[in-house]
Amino acid sequence: MNLASILVGTAADHGDRIALRVDDETVDYASFLERARTAAGVIRGLGAQPGDRVGLVSPNLPAFPVVFYGALLAGCVVVPMNPLLTAREIDYYLADSGAVAVVAVDAVADASREAAEKAGIPALVVGADGVPVDEGTANDPLESEVERDGSDLAVILYTSGTTGQPKGAMLSHDNLVTNAATSAETLIEATPDDVVMGCLPLFHVFGLTCGLNASVRAGASLALLPRFDAKKALETIAKHKVTVFEGVPTMYVGMLGVDGEYDTSSLRTCLSGGAAMPVEVMRGFEERYGCQVLEGYGLSETSPVASFNQPGQERKPGSIGTPVRGMEIRLLSDEGEDVAVGEIGEIAIRGEGVMSGYHGRPEATEESIPDGWFRSGDLAKIDEDGYIFIVDRKKQMIIRGGYNVYPREIEEVFYEYPAVAEVAVVGLEHSQLGQEVGAAVAVKPGESFDAEKIRAFVKERVAAYKYPRHIWQVDALPKGPTGKVQHRDVVVPDDVVVE
Repeated sequence: MNLASILVGTAADHGDRIALRVDDETVDYASFLERARTAAGVIRGLGAQPGDRVGLVSPNLPAFPVVFYGALLAGCVVVPMNPLLTAREIDYYLADSGAVAVVAVDAVADASREAAEKAGIPALVVGADGVPVDEGTANDPLESEVERDGSDLAVILYTSGTTGQPKGAMLSHDNLVTNAATSAETLIEATPDDVVMGCLPLFHVFGLTCGLNASVRAGASLALLPRFDAKKALETIAKHKVTVFEGVPTMYVGMLGVDGEYDTSSLRTCLSGGAAMPVEVMRGFEERYGCQVLEGYGLSETSPVASFNQPGQERKPGSIGTPVRGMEIRLLSDEGEDVAVGEIGEIAIRGEGVMSGYHGRPEATEESIPDGWFRSGDLAKIDEDGYIFIVDRKKQMIIRGGYNVYPREIEEVFYEYPAVAEVAVVGLEHSQLGQEVGAAVAVKPGESFDAEKIRAFVKERVAAYKYPRHIWQVDALPKGPTGKVQHRDVVVPDDVVVE
């Protein structure tokens, strides 16, 4: 089973239906498949063989689906990357995954070219439509998809935790096919008549599975928004008669804040994930736009959907619902035992969406999946009806405007600054973004503290959404009995104002 087979099947059944929309541009399924086959031929022409890793750097433009499915048709493993990443960050992803090539959209290709040159691999630059900009890269289209076993890798998605560099979650064809089917059939109940809003970034697992793959699985249309803007999102809903909206809470907050009237009568179902949605935001959105919002939960490591408030079942605001089809969830104590109803435990997940492990990190894989159950790092309670309520994050991950920011990754950059002795990167509550990035810094003896210089240093080395907007000095960071920095105990000074 090659994940790309779902595109082949849908193109055969619904070739003349619109697959992708961006403003006034449309691409039907027959053309989508034709472009993907052409992309597959070009990728093979770069020397990529079945099983090889190919990086993909693109905003939400037709180029992403075209190259994504093209690489899969060629039997390759796709490594999607945020187009906001710097060359330094892309270089790490390419090196760690062992990528043999990277494909980037021309508008964001500079960093990819630089990283590819350092890695000694080719960088293919394509236009917004997925067609190579260099005429010399033409190759014969690949007429049939390369057969892959369901357990073979399809995608490596980079994620992280509290220690070390980002880790590549290895997702198989089976992982992604089954999770896309579950999303399409049991959550959004999609049909070929549906129009799904594609404003979630496709390089992120939520947008990739619940947006792109689920739409292709159902033969639905995906209305792409290259960069989220609340007003533009509402205009797109009205223009294309969007029936399914998928977003993170900050998107819902932003759309609630837009003045004016928009025709959202086509909206049927909205999915929310990535962070907890305030109950009042959910209620306000439903009342204003006349639709149902279903909140759920998942991770890169679970393809992602693990639990959701599901259509036709009782919905509990503030809850992430119950396990979806094909997935099981337990709440475990520190000793690995099931906790009682109403008690706090760590979410552990088993099922068809759970990754095979972290690429090249057997120790991290064993720690995360010691017994077949993936340890999420999130703490929750379960009620007598089986509904799950997240109460805290065991890990210190920050979610800024729907993007994951991993403190350890940013802290590693701080430590490259000569004056920094120790640092703790923490999330600061923000009314619009959910969280903002902050950093408490202790400098070495005899060194001076200059927040602006430190911020500029970090900003040059990480994506724009990651660098800390607020930096303050401390004499020392709070530590536990073992000397480990206690991020939760970091005190934010009163003069740090988050707007």
